[in-house]
Amino acid sequence: MNLSKQIISGNITALSKGITLLESTLESDEHKARKLVIDCLPESGNSIRIGITGVPGVGKSTFIETFGKLLTSKGKKVAVLAVDPTSDKTHGSILGDKSRMHELSTDKNAFIRPSPNKGMLGGVTNKTQDSIVLCEAAGFNIILIETVGVGQSETTVSNLVDFFLLLMLAGAGDELQGIKRGIMELADALIITKSDGENIQNAKNACLEYKRALHMFPELTNGWTPQVGICSAIENSGITKIYDIVEKFNFQMLANGWKDENREKQKIFWLHQTIKEEFGKKKYQNLIKHKRIKELEKQIKSGENIYEILLKIDN
Repeated sequence: MNLSKQIISGNITALSKGITLLESTLESDEHKARKLVIDCLPESGNSIRIGITGVPGVGKSTFIETFGKLLTSKGKKVAVLAVDPTSDKTHGSILGDKSRMHELSTDKNAFIRPSPNKGMLGGVTNKTQDSIVLCEAAGFNIILIETVGVGQSETTVSNLVDFFLLLMLAGAGDELQGIKRGIMELADALIITKSDGENIQNAKNACLEYKRALHMFPELTNGWTPQVGICSAIENSGITKIYDIVEKFNFQMLANGWKDENREKQKIFWLHQTIKEEFGKKKYQNLIKHKRIKELEKQIKSGENIYEILLKIDN
């Protein structure tokens, strides 16, 4: 049985091998990786993709473990794609997220894959999109994407996910100085973490501050009103409410057609990004100049995948 069939059958070892192949920098692996994605694409798309970001120390890993356990207890299959920053000096990454999620990492309905971002801004790796395809093909119906958490360059993840969750701390000075407006405007929910012990009142105060701030932002085009709440992953409080918010969001976005529309826009975004990466800005500008880029966008909308389109450009 080839690798794609093993992944589609739900083989976790094959899924790990597949993502390793995607992340390989060997030229000999590039064609294999693209073919793997093309083979898995027909089985992908049936999930809720959730981006999770926040400043360092906000407790993303602890939150994901508690949230992930709640999801698996409800019969969901959860894949966690955790992105770690890469050192400019050593070009290495710690990749310690899996070790911080002890219980979730041993859950038979969960899959955790840490990956280095290799210096790419945006809080995700350039292979995260393909990894999502493989996880969905393997049967995972909720994909959690944990970004590097640098605080200012996380917006690219919004072009990968359906739901964007922003985690924040309370009691760390001026609440509204902790994040950038651009990230707040993208958030579908903003949750104050570590809301336990003596920090509960601080969390409630911060919650009110953020609610006031969000009222000043323009309404989202999808008709959704961003939610603000508090939680404690350690005490497992407020976690179920977050799940309810995600469920409500998904139901509403499916009903009004926004989910499909948004994913189509995301495919076009990644088409542009991939062309720039593969062929350089000069070739990209040339495609725009001769209006060929619009033709390629139409091909994406009609169901062709990015890698098939790249082959046409290459030829």
